[in-house]
Amino acid sequence: MIYSNLLSLHSLIFAGFFLPIDGLFSTQGVMVMLLAAYAGAMWMFLSSAPKVYTLMASDLELARQFFEGELQLRVAEVPLHYYYNYEQTLGLSGIDPFYMSADLSQPAMQQFGGTDGFWYQLKKNVQLHVISGASIGEKNRQRHVCFDHDCLEQILMKVQTRYVKYKIRREKPLNFLVKTYEGCVIEFAEVSN
Repeated sequence: MIYSNLLSLHSLIFAGFFLPIDGLFSTQGVMVMLLAAYAGAMWMFLSSAPKVYTLMASDLELARQFFEGELQLRVAEVPLHYYYNYEQTLGLSGIDPFYMSADLSQPAMQQFGGTDGFWYQLKKNVQLHVISGASIGEKNRQRHVCFDHDCLEQILMKVQTRYVKYKIRREKPLNFLVKTYEGCVIEFAEVSN
């Protein structure tokens, strides 16, 4: 009797365990599994994406020379999450990317004449995106403008470790001058929100 009760309990547990599997392989179950897999993949993708700071420069070529030459920052690849909606940010959503490249040896993304800027590796999972858009400062001084205090602090640390001449003008919002080896003065300014 105990054996038959144990057997019936075992069969109930066994049947209860496999009962949801029928629902799992239904259309709704498959959709739920696909959504869960997609959510997991997106979480993995976005959590591994680097933090990106954007810095606006008044002269992109001078900025490139400064970051690559004097600070010796390593050029970084454009993060994958920046490729999504890339055409919309450039206002080119109605143009097929196939028609944008006249030279087949270069991708269409790299032929915008510098409008997409430069990418540098600041730290292991931190990148700097330098774009045009800043105005010339006082005394025709080149300007680099950023909305993020941490970005400018990290650039200041790089300036200090590379023994580039600098002068801190203000702590909050952060504003400092850097004198390049060629004698050009660049103003780094934090724009407070």
